[in-house]
Amino acid sequence: MTYPHRLKRAVPNFFTFGNMFCGFLSVLSAHQGEYINAVWLIGLAAICDTLDGIAARLTKSSSQFGIELDSIADVISFGFAPAFLIYTIELHKFGIVGMIAAASFMLAGGFRLARFNTQLVGFDKKYFVGLPIPAGAITIASYVLLFYVDGAMQVNSQYYTILLTVAVAFLMASHVRYETIPKPNIQGMKARTVFFFLFGIACISSLVTLGRAVFIVFILFILFGIFKHVKNLLIGEPLVKGKAH
Repeated sequence: MTYPHRLKRAVPNFFTFGNMFCGFLSVLSAHQGEYINAVWLIGLAAICDTLDGIAARLTKSSSQFGIELDSIADVISFGFAPAFLIYTIELHKFGIVGMIAAASFMLAGGFRLARFNTQLVGFDKKYFVGLPIPAGAITIASYVLLFYVDGAMQVNSQYYTILLTVAVAFLMASHVRYETIPKPNIQGMKARTVFFFLFGIACISSLVTLGRAVFIVFILFILFGIFKHVKNLLIGEPLVKGKAH
């Protein structure tokens, strides 16, 4: 293997290690009570996770090693880190039930990644089977970002947290289909004009609110997937057509 080729293969892995490192730092921050820092580090891990996929496409350096490394990083950053964050900040109050709820999130995320790897065929896919683990992690992290104020979670009931955690875990392990983001080119924009319009509004809203609108955006994304799943059940449409991820 030539040096330039090795360098090309190293670029995606660099971002994958960045993802993993951010997950580790998020756990440390949550352990030290710096919960908002832990949230932003999960977000930074998600950015690294996106960049490693882009880098693999651009350099055409996808490999089985890279896929496995990415899954390990995702288990840490999007499975263990958010589970530890939500347990430390709120679920520990429920004792063994809270521990099981937090663990279910991490375990469902690991299951989701294993299923993804066994079904993976190239990069092009129209939808994911089950809520992607980064989306699940960002939902939990943005929930903390929105409601953690003055040193405590400002929600009407502590049970909202446990219900959200278990629901997201269930959706990751489910067969509910979630659409992927189309390629940001002219063809993709013409085919999915409404999607890109809504995606733009979501991005702007998240920036303007300094990330506090992210939770609402992801809840709407989750509910839309459930709505389409129920509609498919009612009309008798096959839930899985061929292979998806």
